[in-house]
Amino acid sequence: MQRTLHIAAASLLVGLVVLGIKFLAWWLTGSVALFSDALESIVNVVTALTALIAVRLAQRPADAALPYGYGKAEYFSAVIVGVMIIVAAILILREAWVGFFHPRLPDAPWQGLLLAAVATVINLVWAGVLLRHGRAEGSPALEADGKHLLTDVVSTIGVLVGLGLAIMTGWALLDPILAAMVAVNILWSGWGVVRASVGGLMDVAVPAETQKTIREVIATNATGAIEAHDIRTRQAGRMVFIDFHLVVPGALSVDEAHRICDGIESKLREAVKDAQITIHVEPENKAKHAGIVVL
Repeated sequence: MQRTLHIAAASLLVGLVVLGIKFLAWWLTGSVALFSDALESIVNVVTALTALIAVRLAQRPADAALPYGYGKAEYFSAVIVGVMIIVAAILILREAWVGFFHPRLPDAPWQGLLLAAVATVINLVWAGVLLRHGRAEGSPALEADGKHLLTDVVSTIGVLVGLGLAIMTGWALLDPILAAMVAVNILWSGWGVVRASVGGLMDVAVPAETQKTIREVIATNATGAIEAHDIRTRQAGRMVFIDFHLVVPGALSVDEAHRICDGIESKLREAVKDAQITIHVEPENKAKHAGIVVL
């Protein structure tokens, strides 16, 4: 988790560097498209800052006030990021609208394009780091940051190609058109981030592949029990919550039932990282003859 915090802090630094490079490119050229690209980088900085705060909160252990931990802080972070992306897109559309009525070719175009290309390479490399680590550690905040950076990379490449064509053809109207296209791309990205984050806030179940693993682990490690039913899962940041009912023979001692539960919990924690498990033990007359039959 400490490495996750360091990466979140580094992401903020990278965002500030890229922001400076892109605003320099806009200042040199006066291009509306490059301005839109630079404005998106402000969102990148806000994204990185929000992710850093969320990751720091998510590391706090559960306490009396929040007995299930602070994992959902990352989902709130991702929702804020999504909203910021949408706001940035609206601002870009406004600039593009003005540019349609007053189109002009950018000044010092090739220097601006070179700076924007350097910023794009930095973003591409860092997006790979964020996505890889975010998925490995189950951090929705870092993953949302990485996805947004990839969107930024794609839109900047489009801007670079389009501005290159505008410079070579002399068609100044391409500049605001590209800015509008960047805005639409950002809007789509923002909607995707918000939609994924709301799922986490609504206690969405773990992916189907993880659910299958959980069921297999229970089925193969509940020797002595009769069945497991009402299996439920939810995810909060890196934490995975698993609860289910375990039916055992009525004559089984409490000590023996506890031993079976301990064995299941141990194997589940090996198979599912950062799992929090709750097992409700029931006598055999409570069997539903559904779910997972283990005997």
